[in-house]
Amino acid sequence: MPVFLLGKKSVSSQQFDKNGERMPTTFIDTSSCHLIDIITPDKRGYFSVKLGFGQAKNIKKPVKGELEKAGIKTPLRFLREFRLEDYKEKVQSIEEGGKKGIQIGDLKIFSGDVINPTLFLKSGDLIRVTGTSKGKGFQGGMKRHGFKGRSQTHGASRDERAPGSIGMTTTPGRVFKGKRMAGRMGNDRVTIKNIEVVEVKENGLLIKGLVAGAKGGLLEIRG
Repeated sequence: MPVFLLGKKSVSSQQFDKNGERMPTTFIDTSSCHLIDIITPDKRGYFSVKLGFGQAKNIKKPVKGELEKAGIKTPLRFLREFRLEDYKEKVQSIEEGGKKGIQIGDLKIFSGDVINPTLFLKSGDLIRVTGTSKGKGFQGGMKRHGFKGRSQTHGASRDERAPGSIGMTTTPGRVFKGKRMAGRMGNDRVTIKNIEVVEVKENGLLIKGLVAGAKGGLLEIRG
């Protein structure tokens, strides 16, 4: 069954499983996830759903118009699309009473509806969670790539954390692309697969393990 949800990283904690072993857990808050629009192949050439999440103080007029069209009065902060081309046989686009929606088996969801995890998930299911990792700024080779560093003996002239040689002599006489060096670290899109769902609630879900990003960061949940 396809899964598409937006949420935010809430509380990272721990609990004990049935065998009495400790496991790290993360609660993902999905309380304000709305279905905004259904994008069909005849409209843009692909099949997807657009979701909105979070609350913003000010939003741009095009976004405001899109939300009003879906009947959503809350100004939503994040808008994301989830492609459903791999689930064409299971998901159908429908329209009832002038409202667009999708049908998955007997389940019908229309634009403007609030989506909660109980519609798709149950305890024991495996999901993929995508988030943005914490930004670390400009870092050196030891922190960014785990380099060992140079010797700290006699003759080492304040270069204990230097990366060492980065190229060759006359041939080829250049530094190859992709060479691991100092640079910007973090703030990357990270997807963690096969995360087990521990508990499903109306306002979110408890998962086993940790996910990328800071507390309150946006997370995309897929099946």
